Amino acid sequence: MNGERSPRREPVRCTRNHCAGTLEDGYCNVCGLAAIAASGTRPQPSARVTARSIPVTTGTGSSPLTNRASKGSRRTHSTSARSTRRQLGAGLISIPELPSTDPEKAILIEAKVPENKRFCGNCNNALKREKGFCSQCGQKYSFIATLQPGDVVAGQYEVKGAIAYGGLGWIYLGFDKTLSRYVVLKGLLNSEDAASAAVAVAERQFLAVVKHPNIVGIYNFVNHGTEGFIIMEYVGGQTLKDLRKQRGVLPVTEAIAYIHRILSAFAYLHQLGLVYCDFKPDNVMLEGDDVKLIDLGGVRRIDDPNGDIYGTVGYSAPEAGEGPTIASDLFTVARTLAVLITNIKGFSKEHLFTLPNADEDPIFAQHESLYRFLIKATAENPDDRLQTADEMADQLLGVLREMVALETNVPRPTSSNLFSGDRLALTNSSNSAPINPNHDQLPTLLLNSTDPGFNAVMNASAIADSAQRTENLLQAVKQFPNSTEAPLRLADSLIGVKSAQAETYLAEVEAKDPWDWRVLWYRGRSLMAQGKFKEAQAAFDQVYFDLPGELAPKLALALSAEQAKNYPLAIKMYDLVSRTDPSYVSAAFGLARCLNARGDRQAAVAALERVPPSSSLFTRSRVEVARTLINRDRGAPGTSELRAASVAIEALTLDGVERHRLTQQVLETALHLVTTKAVSPTSTIAILGQPLEEPKIRKGLEKALRDLAHLAIGDEKIRLVDEANRVRPRSIF
Repeated sequence: MNGERSPRREPVRCTRNHCAGTLEDGYCNVCGLAAIAASGTRPQPSARVTARSIPVTTGTGSSPLTNRASKGSRRTHSTSARSTRRQLGAGLISIPELPSTDPEKAILIEAKVPENKRFCGNCNNALKREKGFCSQCGQKYSFIATLQPGDVVAGQYEVKGAIAYGGLGWIYLGFDKTLSRYVVLKGLLNSEDAASAAVAVAERQFLAVVKHPNIVGIYNFVNHGTEGFIIMEYVGGQTLKDLRKQRGVLPVTEAIAYIHRILSAFAYLHQLGLVYCDFKPDNVMLEGDDVKLIDLGGVRRIDDPNGDIYGTVGYSAPEAGEGPTIASDLFTVARTLAVLITNIKGFSKEHLFTLPNADEDPIFAQHESLYRFLIKATAENPDDRLQTADEMADQLLGVLREMVALETNVPRPTSSNLFSGDRLALTNSSNSAPINPNHDQLPTLLLNSTDPGFNAVMNASAIADSAQRTENLLQAVKQFPNSTEAPLRLADSLIGVKSAQAETYLAEVEAKDPWDWRVLWYRGRSLMAQGKFKEAQAAFDQVYFDLPGELAPKLALALSAEQAKNYPLAIKMYDLVSRTDPSYVSAAFGLARCLNARGDRQAAVAALERVPPSSSLFTRSRVEVARTLINRDRGAPGTSELRAASVAIEALTLDGVERHRLTQQVLETALHLVTTKAVSPTSTIAILGQPLEEPKIRKGLEKALRDLAHLAIGDEKIRLVDEANRVRPRSIF
């Protein structure tokens, strides 16, 4: 020791208003609060938990793309279409109204927070006492209600009692003595500093502009001593949290109806530049036949870099601590829906930001489209999620339509904002040749009217000549370098003429926006045209992840899976599309083809029965019914199938070659079955007017062949006459 003493360090004074304490280890020895951060700094977010350590798989074994971020940053693509939501469940399901309740019945008998629910608002440390300083971070806290029944706030609002405890403290029921109505008082700040309370109230005044039928009304902002309060509309009813607690998991369609409806409130807030931050079942109130967002305490401006960040473990997005966004808001909505419909083990631990795989949860396994929706909406990367509340609502409504159609066996068709309707009638000629799958049957994409090249692309796309159409689209690409529609439609036109250059334009669009699902759509179409059916299936599978509520991606996935001979997947997708919207007749024909390929004749006929009589392909479906009934590829038909095929043909309005050819096919099948003794001949059963006996069937088949020969020319005429002579009944003359 040299006898020198270290210079004495002056104590650092607490800089909070009216506090005489000093800082010890970063905390004030009087007020117990942490040191105020230097200007321009923000507290660091807590450590993030890895969002996905294993790939998520659906009931069909599919996993979404997770490497898009490596290709660039997101540039949101949207159409000009807007979601419309006018009633709960969009009128697809019936939900009983909740009875109204006496407001004062909501008052707690004892305003006390149970010990197991006391946590530090700063560090989430468990707290035992009702009042004091956090032993871990030093934050001052109090779980004691500061307002008592009979207190009057701002000379106008009489406190009736506490009704709940939230993230910002106690929430009270009050009565507005001036306007004679019940209100809710929600605290903003409890700092033992009236000046700070006034500042807090002033900072929340932006909520006064919020006016929406699905958001609780904000009436006033007031100070009361050292606290600031929001005075809100009283909403009588039941929260989704209470409903979930009483009934357990909710019926999936009912839960979707609630969440779909509340998305209009989120769309409205986001348009105002606000984010809700802390959405969960506690914050949705069912009132009558509608729902309302009831807690705006955590709402903040999107562009506020220093605002308080609120969230709830298990609902918040992994990046929420860095600052809430629209994407993180929508994450909480999807997590809330998941909580309503299923029990997620490890919700706040191993599945803090993730969902179980479909093989772990029967709900997810049963409802493929819903599960894909939830995977999309809760993706680890915010850019992989649905980007707007309207987009989310549209996809969720599509999922609801599908589920209601499957549950009730009543179709729920609607027009899409993104795709055209079924194209099968446009891509097949009027003859009755068998319909086979191809890329031209895919629905077309609707043009985005906000695209800078919209008019040029629309005009070029209307040109029938493929070479001229391609040339005009090439000019549109050059004229509108910022257009996305121009290169996409040019690529589509090049696919039609089987040009490999189509991929060049698709890659250019993908480089600008790796999340533009339209690239995958056209790429899938191109791969189908090239005969690369498994690769096309993978492309359309991802479009299904991106647009889980649309029917077109499911139809595309079915068409490509069928051509890849993945019949189980094709059958599943065709069935979803056809049962939801029978106007997609290509799904009915495709389903029948796949079932036929698996040897299920009766199921194939039932699939064709889904084609509605109003369809221009209804007669074509009857022809396919007859062909299906007599098909011998997977087993010989019986007499019942022959009779049914005969009835189907006799009911057709076909004339000429098509009718004669069908007659030929049925009678040839009947002759084969009789001569091979697969069926017993009988005069009591008639097939197209001929008894099921060999001579009579031969006579009818001879006539059909001669009728065909009469309409044919050249070598075909000679072949048909020779065939007629070969099959005619034998005679002694």
